Amino acid sequence: ASPGDLCLAVERPGDLVGCGTGRPQAGRGGHTMKQELPRRKRLRLPEHDYSHPGYYFVTVCTHLRQKLFQHLVGAHLCVRPPTRDSFLTMWLYELERKYPGVRIDCWAIMPDHLHVILAITGAHIGAPLHEIIKWYKTQTTNDYIRQVKQGVLPPFQTRIWQRGYYDHVIRNDTDLTEIRRYILENPIQTHRNAK
Repeated sequence: ASPGDLCLAVERPGDLVGCGTGRPQAGRGGHTMKQELPRRKRLRLPEHDYSHPGYYFVTVCTHLRQKLFQHLVGAHLCVRPPTRDSFLTMWLYELERKYPGVRIDCWAIMPDHLHVILAITGAHIGAPLHEIIKWYKTQTTNDYIRQVKQGVLPPFQTRIWQRGYYDHVIRNDTDLTEIRRYILENPIQTHRNAK
């Protein structure tokens, strides 16, 4: 199997650097509700067409970094695991059916976020990246809520996902290889650092 076909998750990984909690909240950073909060920074490249073929590294974090997915994190190296292993994985692979020309390259589920490389091929016509991520977050939120009502998953605070997501347009093979390595090795390294 090639590195792009591998996925990895480990038990009890810690937080990764770089995932914020979305909007500033009262009491954080010295701001109160009466003070003007800083403007939200633009995360997308203004001149880039996010429906254009290419590889995109996406990180989606839970609202307030809630550790909602600890039960989904395992300690195995796998090649295209059965999609029913977790609802997060199942909905990732549903993206490939919903959006022809979109392929899941590499991913890792952590307790409070998800990393994924999405490949948009020339066959993809239609939704830009933000619409694809919006659909994924909607489906996983609905599924999570259903499982909370069934008593399978723990309740969450306010919402599942933070507003927006982080992305990086992968521009060359070296960048792609380094990001794949990061996704595959970071959970292991985080687990080692926690010991």
